[in-house]
This record gives sequence, structure tokens and C-alpha cells, in this order.
Amino acid sequence: MTNHDWKNSSVLVTGGTGSFGQKFVDVMIKDYQPRKLIIFSRDELKQHEMQRKYSGDEKDFLRYFLGDVRDSNRLTRALADVDVVVHAAALKQVPAAEYNPFEAVLTNIMGAKNVIDASIDAGVKKVLAMSTDKAVNPVNLYGATKLVAEKLFVQGNSYAGWQETSFSCVRYGNVIGSRGSVIPLFRQQAKTGKITITDKRMTRFWISLEQGVRFVIKCIESMTRGEVFVPKIPSMRITDLAESIAPGCEWEIIDPRPGEKLHEVLISQEESRNTLDLSGMFVIQPLFPWWTAENWKEGSSLPDDFQYTSDTNKLWLTRDQLLQIEDL
Repeated sequence: MTNHDWKNSSVLVTGGTGSFGQKFVDVMIKDYQPRKLIIFSRDELKQHEMQRKYSGDEKDFLRYFLGDVRDSNRLTRALADVDVVVHAAALKQVPAAEYNPFEAVLTNIMGAKNVIDASIDAGVKKVLAMSTDKAVNPVNLYGATKLVAEKLFVQGNSYAGWQETSFSCVRYGNVIGSRGSVIPLFRQQAKTGKITITDKRMTRFWISLEQGVRFVIKCIESMTRGEVFVPKIPSMRITDLAESIAPGCEWEIIDPRPGEKLHEVLISQEESRNTLDLSGMFVIQPLFPWWTAENWKEGSSLPDDFQYTSDTNKLWLTRDQLLQIEDL
């Protein structure tokens, strides 16, 4: 683990007005106060609302850039004098990606390419991209675009060559409190006394926004080049989640949504051969590290048949633990 000089760093977060971006800004302001913190997003209204929320002289290190990761020229301008990039911008709604596949590709894949190219050209030191369990053995277009984005960021190190710019990824599961998750849906449905469940056997990985942000910061501090960091997080059965969020409600069992898995995977069996087990996380090392001869010295190897799946997880989230999470 290495320390990072946050107070002398200029940091940019793409998708900075999203759920993750706003929590990242909160934590940066509270605990790190970088030299400059740039919120890069295409949502003018949300940027205006953030400016009103974070007012005062003590927040004078905040900057707001309207822009889209599809626009490489705007990214190049925004990344001038930036040391660290957290890439959180994405189209992430599964049905929307299926109905608008070209749009998902332009944002999630071509946007990733633009961030990589602009970061190298601007001399950014560290770039950490956000990924998802749906990128592992994907069954829908959203997962497929995130898989490609992961590969682009890992292999983006070969484009950087021996320059200072380093790329790595973070991959985790469903985020408690994020927009579009099943928890807000259950809360809305609970008002009617009935909620919909697609399959009683379903399990999911869960992480809070706060935990996700702090894990990302930890990974920025320790990244070298090309790793995919995976936190050790709990699973929860969809039925337990329903009982916690909407107690006493009737369950209506409906057909699974297209592109929906019964259980999620954070590390596949094939990846486990190149993965190290560390305290609190796994580190998937790059398969083709042309850019460096260095490997992680920490951690232990995993069994050949290891898979990190939501149904075989050793950690399980209880109702009390879920309800104690601040982001909920």
C-alpha cells in the first residue's frame, strides 16, 4: 500500500453528478480536500444543484465542467493539469442499453477510449475506471460494454508505454442507495402493499455508496498498472431484501427480466488463476502486462476452481446490517 498526496493533487471524476460521483465529492471534501476537484458531467441542472450545495470559500477547490465522455476534445480540455481521474460515467440501465445499443456503445466503450487517449495526452498520473459484476460472463449488452471497457482500461497501459499514466479498474456489485436499483423500486411498490419478485432464489452482491467510494480511494492509493480490484462484500437473497425493505407486503412472482442473471459473479473461475487474495479484497492481475515486469508481492493465490459468486459467498448481509447503512 502506498500513500497518495491528495492535498497536492488535481482530481477529475467523470459522471460527477451521478450517485457515485456525488458521494465521491462528499468524501473528498470532508476528508481529503485535494488541490482541485473537477466534476465532469453533461447534466447542467445537477451541476447547478451541486454548486448551490457546496458553496462557500472552503469549497473554492471545486470546478464544474459540462461535457460528455463521447467528446474527446472536451475531455482533453478538462484534463489539463489533472493528476487523478475517476471514470464513473456510463449508461447503466440494462433495458435502456438493449433498446439503444449504439448509444450504450458510444458512451461505455468509445467514452472509455476517449478517457484513455485524453489521459495519456494530458499526462494524467492515475486513472481508475468503475466496472460492475455484470461485466463477468455478460448476458446483456450493458455487461458486454463494461467488459470491453475493462479490457480497454487494462490494456490502455500498453498505449501509455513507459509514460507516467497508469490505468486500473474497480469491479463491484449492486450499490445500495443508487438510482435505478431494486431498493427504491421495492419502497415505491410497498406503498401499494404488493412488490414484484422475479425469482425467489435470486442473490446479489451489495455495497453501500460510502463503502464503494472509500474502496475506490484505497485502490487509487495502491494501484500500479492494470489491476482489477474486487472488494470482499456481502451477498443478500432477494427474498431477505424484500422482507427488510417492504415488510408485510405481498409478493407477486413475475417472469425474470431479459438479460437478468439468477446469481452474479465478481470473479470467474478463469480469472481466479490470475487473482491474489488480500485482506478485504481480491486483485486480478493483468494477463498481458507488456508494460511492466512488476507483479504484486502481497496476497495469496486462489484455488484453481475458485469463483466469487453471490450464491456461494461466505459473507451475507443481514436485515439489521442493511437497515443500518447510512446511504439507505
